[in-house]
Amino acid sequence: MTGTGSPLRVALIGYGLAGSVFHAPLIAATESLALDTVVTSNPERQAQARAEFGDELRFAATADELWDRADELDLVVIASPNKTHVALAHAALKAGLPVVVDKPIAGTAAEARELAALADDRGLLLSVFQNRRWDNDFRTLQKLVADGELGDVWRFESRFERWRPQPKGGWRESGNPEEIGGLLYDLGSHVVDQALVLFGPAMSVYAESDVRRPGAETDDDTFIAITHASGVRSHLYVSATTAQLGPRFRALGSTAGYVKYGLDPQEAALREGERPTGDGTWGIESESLWGRFGSGESPLTGGGTPVETLPGDYPAYYVAVAAAIRGTGTNPVSAYEAAAALDVLEAARRSARDSVTVIV
Repeated sequence: MTGTGSPLRVALIGYGLAGSVFHAPLIAATESLALDTVVTSNPERQAQARAEFGDELRFAATADELWDRADELDLVVIASPNKTHVALAHAALKAGLPVVVDKPIAGTAAEARELAALADDRGLLLSVFQNRRWDNDFRTLQKLVADGELGDVWRFESRFERWRPQPKGGWRESGNPEEIGGLLYDLGSHVVDQALVLFGPAMSVYAESDVRRPGAETDDDTFIAITHASGVRSHLYVSATTAQLGPRFRALGSTAGYVKYGLDPQEAALREGERPTGDGTWGIESESLWGRFGSGESPLTGGGTPVETLPGDYPAYYVAVAAAIRGTGTNPVSAYEAAAALDVLEAARRSARDSVTVIV
């Protein structure tokens, strides 16, 4: 590992959507990290990365090249297709390197726990990129719940909905089980993780999952109901076929509720080429988009009062990763937490297939 005053050297595997839009910019924006190597054999992607991050950036055609010079690196970030996550994380840990894996870490909870055990045995960090924990709306709701502003929360509704009537194709929409595609494991990984963070372990799961669009190969409209051990019921919706989008969050408690529309602005900003600056302006949304808090009348007809949305803070994830590697902080998202979410996703898949409620 580099000295305590030097940035940790990071290798990023994959430079598609996840690597180029999320991981590379956030790594580069973290003072305690330095993007050292990008693994991609695509000349256009190499040129794109070099244009943004400079000529000193190194490239590797395959991940195997990293293991041959593991002593030159301090962290491996895996942002390649889902089906490669387990094998690459295993190889990186065997090479003695801390690892960040984009969600989902694996196709099954058992695989996630096997990787977690290997990381523990090697004394290495294994973290999962659940960036939506740092969404502006989630941070705001998390604070309201923690402060007891809603009273006892009875029901939590979370929607990650889109209107994409034509399939885009690619591995994310592939019907091949080996690809681990479909919305259940894509957007579902986010909404399930958020529900577990807010309200604790799942006790039972019921799900409905459909393939709606002509030509679609895997689920594009899924509903998941979780009964938490805490007594809270979470109703989670992920869809590519929603012609009218619902609220992102609706949390209903014994004294008040919170309703929030719209998506956190950070992904859109990153896609447009904006980068975190550290000047306090990142992740801020306009007052017109703030959620509303109160009881009685619908927020759409003036009910409740606006609640200022906390800033979104994706950069905080990699700051925490660097601190955990240095031994000055804790893992922001452990593989065991990811495994618990995969328990729910696997139960949801079984529930939808067999039309049963599954005890987790």
